[in-house]
Amino acid sequence: MVRTRFAPSPTGYLHIGGARTALFSWAYARKHGGKFVLRIEDTDLDRSTQESVQAILDGMAWLGLDYDEGPFYQMKRLHRYREIADRLLSEGKAYYCYASREELEEMREAQKARGEKPRYDGRWRNSKATPPEGATPVIRFKNPLEGHVVIDDLVKGRIVVENSELDDLVIMRADGTPTYNFGVVIDDMDMGITHVIRGDDHVNNTPRQINILNALGASLPLYAHLPMILGEDGERLSKRHGAVSVMQYFEDGYLPEALLNYLSRLGWSHGDEEVFDIKQFVEWFGLDKISKSAAQFNPEKLLWINQQHMKHAENERLAELAIPFLKKHGCDAGNGPDLAKVCGLLKERVNTVSELADAAVYFYRRLDPSDDLREMHLPAESKMLFQELCEYMRHLEWNRQTIAESLKHFASGKQLKLGKIAMPLRVMVTGETQTPSIDAVLELLGKEEVIARIQHSLEQS
Repeated sequence: MVRTRFAPSPTGYLHIGGARTALFSWAYARKHGGKFVLRIEDTDLDRSTQESVQAILDGMAWLGLDYDEGPFYQMKRLHRYREIADRLLSEGKAYYCYASREELEEMREAQKARGEKPRYDGRWRNSKATPPEGATPVIRFKNPLEGHVVIDDLVKGRIVVENSELDDLVIMRADGTPTYNFGVVIDDMDMGITHVIRGDDHVNNTPRQINILNALGASLPLYAHLPMILGEDGERLSKRHGAVSVMQYFEDGYLPEALLNYLSRLGWSHGDEEVFDIKQFVEWFGLDKISKSAAQFNPEKLLWINQQHMKHAENERLAELAIPFLKKHGCDAGNGPDLAKVCGLLKERVNTVSELADAAVYFYRRLDPSDDLREMHLPAESKMLFQELCEYMRHLEWNRQTIAESLKHFASGKQLKLGKIAMPLRVMVTGETQTPSIDAVLELLGKEEVIARIQHSLEQS
């Protein structure tokens, strides 16, 4: 059975790159009827926080990337890492290293001075020296001195690394916590992970991890290293490119299915398909379709995809999502027209739920036009005209078709073009010049509210 995992470090929020890795790992498991495991690699005691753990869990939940097992926490498995480290020590595949930080720094500087690649020189590998008094050792893995490691990467193809290029890495720190390369190996082994799908910044770690797995006689997972995500300027993705927390997109009014849709297209494609749902993505997904080259993050493209999903989202759902945004504007969605109907009217004109709420404000709170708009569209000489329109409206059957026909009839009777009535009316009722069709707006606002707003506006003239 296929078993994949997502194993973030809780040293910050769930970012775009991490979310894409989670998505691809999740989709591969779902495609093949396998299991998706969530693991929290929290052994970096200086940087790991519970706040970051929660941000990761919240991000996964919002995106709908459900996991079958976990979350597992490395700090709750310390006994297991120690157990395996002791086994490697007893089998002569690992050793205690007492080199101090100062010694290691001095060693690296000397290597640099000789034009050599800085690396641990193995001074304690087979040493019979007496350990320095009071020194707390780390444990290092005895990397093979000869041969090479072959990685048949499912994205990058075959990669061959000579063991002579690798030094004896630390697997257990002096404080008893495992290093990344050791913890991840034991976890993948114990959890039966069959496919390791992760960013290609881990390519250099993979040969080290394979050597440890081989030393333990464990089965090797298959590896797939995803291409990096770059900003539009070709630089590594950062906050200035829009690479914010996944939950920031929630706060900005994006739909989770739109973000998933966009993330799926970062380094993967299915012909020319641009807009699709998660079910379709799982059906199409394959590691063989992942690009070897870096992907570029484009905030404008993400916004466009979100707009496409907004158009097809159910009005009732959009209404529920819009309520918190309306509250920020001081609007109570219960004091006004059916919000779902308002969303249906506005959703094709906006990009996000936040913009949807912005556009809906005038339905739930009177917005007085600016002085400039009043001067342009509501001259004093038109006051009598709109007082007459107000009385005319009191007797109308209030539906969109009747409103539209009646406005045309009223304008025609005054020998005016419809725009000479519709635009001032729009400004009086909404405080704006850009709205959906005026008859649709008036219908939703309701007769009493429309007449009250016209009268209020005329009183201000």
